[in-house]
Amino acid sequence: MQLTQRTAGAPVTATYWMDHAWLGTHVEPGVTLDVAEGRIAGIRTGVEAPPPGATALRGLTLPGLANTHSHAFHRALRATVQVGTGTFWTWRELMYRTAAELTPDTYFDLARATYAEMALAGITSVGEFHYLHHAPGGTPYANPNAMGEALIAAAAEAGIRITLLDTAYLAAGFGERPNRHQLRFSDTTAEAWAERASLLKGDDHTLIGAAIHSVRAVPADQLATVAAWAEEREAPLHVHLSEQTAENDACRAAHGRTPTRLLADHGVLGPRTTGIHNTHLTEADIELLGSSATGTCMCPTTERDLADGIGPATALQKAGSPLSLGSDSHAVIDLFEEARAMELNERLRTHIRGHWTAAALLRAASADGHAALGRPDAGVLEPGAPADLTTVALDSVRTAGPVPRLAAETAVFAASAADVRHTVVAGRHIVRDGRHTQIEDVPRALATAVAALHR
Repeated sequence: MQLTQRTAGAPVTATYWMDHAWLGTHVEPGVTLDVAEGRIAGIRTGVEAPPPGATALRGLTLPGLANTHSHAFHRALRATVQVGTGTFWTWRELMYRTAAELTPDTYFDLARATYAEMALAGITSVGEFHYLHHAPGGTPYANPNAMGEALIAAAAEAGIRITLLDTAYLAAGFGERPNRHQLRFSDTTAEAWAERASLLKGDDHTLIGAAIHSVRAVPADQLATVAAWAEEREAPLHVHLSEQTAENDACRAAHGRTPTRLLADHGVLGPRTTGIHNTHLTEADIELLGSSATGTCMCPTTERDLADGIGPATALQKAGSPLSLGSDSHAVIDLFEEARAMELNERLRTHIRGHWTAAALLRAASADGHAALGRPDAGVLEPGAPADLTTVALDSVRTAGPVPRLAAETAVFAASAADVRHTVVAGRHIVRDGRHTQIEDVPRALATAVAALHR
């Protein structure tokens, strides 16, 4: 059966032929996709061989993946934080030491290499939860957004889209002033944060959003200021939520309610808001998040690396909270592993298999992630959507063997980032045959950027 979908408009600038494509419900063999002005202009099925002039993508082509939650500088912590034992709080001290070493130039180098690693993993858009605003000691740079603009420039050079979630981080805890490490995170007040954040500018590949670091880092009487800033701009608003039981205990002691209830009381929850982690929630918290259509970003590889716990993802989704995925601390950068881990964690917790289909997990890794980043039209292979694609090999040692109609299950439950062969953003080939087309040697770029922080 042949199906043609096409939109009228600008001339076609590129055509891709996919020997297998995931069309949201099934794997379709022999699909061509036309690009015009960076968007999908048309799709045709039943095409047995590449048409003249088309670029062949062999394997399973999916919508580009969305990394909903990233701290780019954490990439420098990989392996070094695996020495010894400890908790989230001892890990945080190591994180502070790395943050103290960064400048706008070294941040750009590290983020550029990290975002290139994401492109190699099939990620076409990242949500950067950015709170490293000022120089050590808290003195603003001459350009108050030098660090944020370094991230925007890094994403552009790596070829992926970015939603810069500029983060309000004002306190060390409930009623506590920022410590010496946190001074460079703080704008002192939410009003000052809003004034600085308002200077940031987006472009075709950049959206500007907002974030509340956590209820312990933004005083309750200033939460509404951040929420209003995002509301006025119809921008995404993200918040670390109940990642640790200690945060819940401190919030109850200070305010007599859970962090979720505190956010609800100050107008933070809603369909443009995403809670990051949402790990330690009460039944009432889950109902508040679901009934307000507040999203949930699970980061399983980080949550298990930091011994955070397993969040109630199935209950949240059933309550009405859309699920997305993030690599957070970049213990690994692999959205297939994040999707797989969310399902496998739930199996360990419940002793039951099959909480999400491969289709549902792919949606969390793509369409719902893009929506959480302010791009609700992305994450699908349909005319009018951004021409953002990723192709997974079906002939590697991990993926060879299963029949093509099970390619989605193969991608989610067997593939890794190493199996990504192509990444296309706005119709441009960013990763071709497993190599980044804009950054010649990504491993060397990573090694050099990380080494510069550990001298």
